Amino acid sequence: MAQGEVVPPQPLAFQPYLESLLAELRAQEPAVVLGVAVAVVVVILTIVFLHAFLGKKSTRSAVLLIGLCDSGKTLLFSRLLCGKYKRTQTSITESSALYRTKGDRGTAWTLCDLPGHESLRPQYIEKAIVFVVDSAIFQKEVRDVAELLYSLLTDTVVVKNAPALLVACNKQDVTMAKSAKLIQQQLEKELNTLRVTRSAALSAQDGSPGGTTVHLGKKGKDFEFSQLPMRMEFVECSARGNKGEEGDADIADLETCLAKLA
Repeated sequence: MAQGEVVPPQPLAFQPYLESLLAELRAQEPAVVLGVAVAVVVVILTIVFLHAFLGKKSTRSAVLLIGLCDSGKTLLFSRLLCGKYKRTQTSITESSALYRTKGDRGTAWTLCDLPGHESLRPQYIEKAIVFVVDSAIFQKEVRDVAELLYSLLTDTVVVKNAPALLVACNKQDVTMAKSAKLIQQQLEKELNTLRVTRSAALSAQDGSPGGTTVHLGKKGKDFEFSQLPMRMEFVECSARGNKGEEGDADIADLETCLAKLA
């Protein structure tokens, strides 16, 4: 090859197929060509949409307040949102609002107060669950508290999502309130008993302990909260506060735990 001679570009490997396709399209009616072009555009747009939709991780950051009726959930809900005391009554409908955590990061979540009579709904357990306990009458309600917590901890959706679980031992301003440590110990014993009775009842029905729930804790060992697949903490708090309506709530530890979830 002589110096300075221009080398002609080599044809692409798929160029013959492209030319054949173009020739075929030219031979077709304009309406057919338009239909093919529209179909190609639709396919391309669909691929782009699916890539953007499926490639984007869902981040429904919701924190759910759940507990027995009169455990103080609604007042705690109000205190977390605006810090003010608010006279409340037993909730019959769900309440939700934007909650911003304390601290430098100030992450915003949807805070939901679910009435005590309603069942847990999976769409609200993406981030965390605050399980509110009335510490003042805990000894009287320990069985009911344990049953609600048991249904929560053995729910297949909850176990799969494994949200953080904070047990808020509320009403610590009351003289006879039980400590978080005692509540934890009592609930472990009660949940262990419930596990035995529920498993026996299921086995008596169909001969096996199957069903839509999962086994609580480790088989063959007494139940402890450390066996759970999710992060769990017991926190003492008082939505009412030591000074009543005019004072501040004692919820600093709970707010710190929520901020750690960010």
